Amino acid sequence: MRISQEELAFRCGLHRTYIGSIERGERNVSLLNIFKICKALEIKPDMLFKNVLKYTEKENLAES
Repeated sequence: MRISQEELAFRCGLHRTYIGSIERGERNVSLLNIFKICKALEIKPDMLFKNVLKYTEKENLAES
């Protein structure tokens, strides 16, 4: 699903700049907002975290 930050923010009931700051890694996101974002993206939270785990594993391998 490809949607703009503005559309995602609208679907979540969050501000567009908040979504942008999450995307840039400038925010720690509350669990409540994680669930709002997942619902808006029509994914389960575990899918979101699977991608995070894959990313951090790649980063750890690159640092070795």
